[in-house]
Amino acid sequence: MGNGEARVRGIAARAGGWSARHRWAAVGIWVLFVVLAMGLGSAAGRVDVKDSDQMGGETHTAATIVEDAGIDEPASETVLIQAKDGSLKATDAEFRAAVTAVVTAVEGTGKVTGVTTPYEARTISKDGRSALVQFDMRGEADTAGERVEPVLKAVEGVQKEHGSLRIEEIGGASMMKTFDDAFGDDFKKAEYSAVPVALGILLVAFGALVAALVPVALAITAIMATMGLMGLVSHFQPMSETANSVMLLVGLAVGVDYCLFYLRREREERAAGRDAQTALRIAAATSGRAIVVSGVTVCVAMAGMLFTGIAEFEAMGLASLMVVAVAMAGSVTVLPALLSLLGERVEKGRLPFLRRRRKDGASEGSRFWTAVLRRVLAKPLLAAAVATGALLAVAAPAIGMKTENLTLDQEFGDSLPIVQTYNRVNEAFPGGSDPAEVVVKADDINAPEVRAALADFRERAVSSGASRGPVDVTLHDEQNVALVYVPLVGGSDQDKAGESLDKLRDDVRPATLGKVDGVEAPITGQVAGSKDFNDQLVGSVLPVFVFVVVFAFLLMLLSFRSLTIALTSIVLNLLSVGAAYGILVAVFQHGWGASLVGAEGVGAIITWLPLFLFVILFGLSMDYHVFVVSRIREARLRGRTTRDAIQHGVVTTAGVVTSAAVIMVAVFAIFGTLSMQSMKQMGVGLAAAVLIDATIIRGVLLPAVMALLGERNWYLPKWLHRLPDLTHDETPEAIGPAAARDDEGERVGV
Repeated sequence: MGNGEARVRGIAARAGGWSARHRWAAVGIWVLFVVLAMGLGSAAGRVDVKDSDQMGGETHTAATIVEDAGIDEPASETVLIQAKDGSLKATDAEFRAAVTAVVTAVEGTGKVTGVTTPYEARTISKDGRSALVQFDMRGEADTAGERVEPVLKAVEGVQKEHGSLRIEEIGGASMMKTFDDAFGDDFKKAEYSAVPVALGILLVAFGALVAALVPVALAITAIMATMGLMGLVSHFQPMSETANSVMLLVGLAVGVDYCLFYLRREREERAAGRDAQTALRIAAATSGRAIVVSGVTVCVAMAGMLFTGIAEFEAMGLASLMVVAVAMAGSVTVLPALLSLLGERVEKGRLPFLRRRRKDGASEGSRFWTAVLRRVLAKPLLAAAVATGALLAVAAPAIGMKTENLTLDQEFGDSLPIVQTYNRVNEAFPGGSDPAEVVVKADDINAPEVRAALADFRERAVSSGASRGPVDVTLHDEQNVALVYVPLVGGSDQDKAGESLDKLRDDVRPATLGKVDGVEAPITGQVAGSKDFNDQLVGSVLPVFVFVVVFAFLLMLLSFRSLTIALTSIVLNLLSVGAAYGILVAVFQHGWGASLVGAEGVGAIITWLPLFLFVILFGLSMDYHVFVVSRIREARLRGRTTRDAIQHGVVTTAGVVTSAAVIMVAVFAIFGTLSMQSMKQMGVGLAAAVLIDATIIRGVLLPAVMALLGERNWYLPKWLHRLPDLTHDETPEAIGPAAARDDEGERVGV
């Protein structure tokens, strides 16, 4: 076929062709879509996930009872008064004077209610050297952090007047304010810095300002459109701030990647002598198709989160799915129009200190990978064995993975004064900072048998060893609900506190409240929430795993019509995820190299991260895999031998894969620098996995395995020939007579 006469097939090719021919219409439709999505989303407003939907099990039941009863639990605050040198006791006059001063100071702010002294509430430690003044913040608990500053300053004033005592405040409102002040801006800066970091890397990759701006602009518009769509969808599936942050990260990563793949191929074809129209058509038929296959696979992986039954995960999964779909659609529709409009102007703003691409379109970065591949393909069995062994060794620590909801000191270390206060309160009053909460619902909460059961529960909670007391009961007569607060033995030690919780649930409750007909008594709280969340996640791991793996396998099978490619894709992605797990456990659980990332003393992986990482990484890994394998398949269709096709495919994609990986690693690494351990774990896990995926997996293991398999890479059993054929020629050039044939004389199903 002559240049410009090639006929290409497939959705991506047709969309790209239409877009290039109707440039202004394509751009106008995209802009209209983004504006409409944002406008409609803003008008509809966003519905966020309710507390009662956040958890499962008893935690969910308890939250539902409280919500249905219309009980607004206020934000509770506690002031710890403690002798610094141990000489003063709560019964001493100076200690009593400090307690009185604290009560007077906090009441004087007009921001608090229900102040109780340690002498009234019996909140004095066993050694008598620590005591708690407790009160509630006025107004809604969700916004209490905005009103707590005058109270904190009042307590600080009392501290200055009593130097021999330690007087510190802690509670829901003060923690909310502290975290917002310390990490809110930090987190936002991390999100906003991701864009300039990506732009800087693209400038180096392309060497031209316009070429670097196009992927960033398309990614940002995809994110903006998705934010609007999230508002609309939230009326059916509530969203959350966490889902918003995850959507931004995923959207920026895949949006830039998809445009990078497309733009690099278009420039490569033009550098090889193609005219602008043909170069765009080839990019649409090749990179465009890879984007569609990758995007659909990523969407399927993200959809796996919908099977967890956890509202927060469902929100993250749906938000990620939508932004990937929008970025994919934009990459194969409006991007060809933009490239057609820009033409040679895409090279404008060239940076003088960067060398131009070679005229043959080869990537400068391919020299390194050419050298690596020469050695890999010379001894593929050795390369595969070494790479697999290395990945399995890195993944080995994951076998002993321990997951839990991180406590305050695990999440933030000793970087904040409030963490030290938290530890001191837990030491003096084990479990007092995070008590278990029993939500008792009865037909008549004041019925004699119910009151007797409550009293019996209080007594047995202490006598059983689950709590050292005091066990407090708050009655809500109108709603026929009682809230029982039980400090758990074990305090911030999750394992010991979990044992105390089990005693309450399995022994104390059945013997007391469980004997009264019509009484519900689910037990919630931080420890209970962690256990229920873990239990629900464990129950959802298998269905999510099966869904993601099976559908990814089917998509690869239909897209490449090769059973071998589909199987190796799954195995290689699982190796990549396993290695990421191993790194997480080694660093954050075992502390190997933890000082390098500021993760000393964490000792566990946050509960939600393993499943989240599996879904995200399995999806993102397909980006590179589909792109590289598509290029190998294209070379094979042109008549190259499988070994030559492997070398050609990996080397020619090395530059774009490296650039895309560097962007992803840099963006995710930003979150690895945050002070919150949960965000740090997410950033380190994602960055490590992408780095492993783009180097060891795609640069060594994939070519080694494909070289060992040879022509078996394209094997499709005859009984699977009836499957829908979603493949199409990935090059506009005709496949010559040298096209491969199998031993029976039939053309190889590539």
